Amino acid sequence: MEQFLQVGVISSTHGIRGEVKVFPTTDDALRFKKLKKVLLDTGRERLELEVQSVKFFKQFVIVKFRGIDNINDIEQYKGSALLVSREDAVALGENEYYIADLIGMDVETDGEHFGVLRDVMETGANEVYVIDTDSHGEVLVPAIRDCILDVDVEARKMKIRLLEGLL
Repeated sequence: MEQFLQVGVISSTHGIRGEVKVFPTTDDALRFKKLKKVLLDTGRERLELEVQSVKFFKQFVIVKFRGIDNINDIEQYKGSALLVSREDAVALGENEYYIADLIGMDVETDGEHFGVLRDVMETGANEVYVIDTDSHGEVLVPAIRDCILDVDVEARKMKIRLLEGLL
């Protein structure tokens, strides 16, 4: 399981006082209001930043970090991911999973290996799991109770039932 979970990506700067526009990659952008700190993943290192203020603008979250007061101090981090530790992540309800824990999971159907979960697409009605298979190529499976029988995050295995018409 991943120790850190991505909550957003810095898309651009906002003004000249060190604020950034963040594209949220979490289900609930309002969770940024409760964040005290994040890890900025530069690709080479992870920097711990303290969240000073949060505003919302269209689909973006405008974030100001303590100690970063100039556009020049933050501009170099465009495109960088913002992470939180698993302990600081939003608590999950029953039958809810972090997408990072699902990616790469082995998928079985009828007791046999079917493929590997490559991606999760978020749609309006329900999520759709993108599964890479050897025999059928890419297969899209809706994340509904009729299709998803069991998810074992610890064992990294998912059991599914293929409804008629999915192949």
